[in-house]
Amino acid sequence: MATKLVVLILGAGPRVGASVAAKFASKGYKVAIASRKGDGSETTEGYFSLKADFTKPDSIPALFDAVKAEFHAPPSVVVYNAASLTPPPDKDSVLSISVESVLSDLNVNTVSPYAAAQEAVKGWETLPKETKKTFIYTGNGLNLSVLPVPLMQNLGIGKSASAYWVGLADATYSSRGYRFFYADERYGDGKVKGGAIDGDAHGEFYEQLATHGGNVPWDATFVKGKGFVQFT
Repeated sequence: MATKLVVLILGAGPRVGASVAAKFASKGYKVAIASRKGDGSETTEGYFSLKADFTKPDSIPALFDAVKAEFHAPPSVVVYNAASLTPPPDKDSVLSISVESVLSDLNVNTVSPYAAAQEAVKGWETLPKETKKTFIYTGNGLNLSVLPVPLMQNLGIGKSASAYWVGLADATYSSRGYRFFYADERYGDGKVKGGAIDGDAHGEFYEQLATHGGNVPWDATFVKGKGFVQFT
């Protein structure tokens, strides 16, 4: 009997999350989506919808338990797409952001995805060896450049920290067939896309990453219509 393929998308917004869900569903995956608006029911697209609060990392294991209970299999693909930032009360002072806000955003951007990766590995250990196991973190260029924009502080802290552990996880788990990717969409000239990221491009690329083809490194920069492109 073939193993049921399941994808869990943590942070299922209307652009990247929706496009990634649709792409994996078209490939035969059972799809679970987790967001603040989830309600534990089946969506009109046939996805299993879960309510999530990514400011609380200790709530992450319950999401994985619910997916396994629903589909009788853990997710072989986990996509972490949630993100958070806090505007500084004084727009010119990065240090005017409260410690509480820094911690809350760090939970969303780094600690909750770390908890999700832990749960993913636990589930992968129960899946057949031939099943491809993949964790994808939706990143951006903030792990490589410091923008002189106070608004970006908490997001940059989180992306930078997560890029490190994602890269380390890939280096140490890839021998088991577990892949971890920090996905970063760029323009064709390598410039960061910021708010211009393309949902469908993410769906296409993430599905490619889940096949483990193309010898793509953990720091997976990509361009719409081309897939992985090395810029460094």
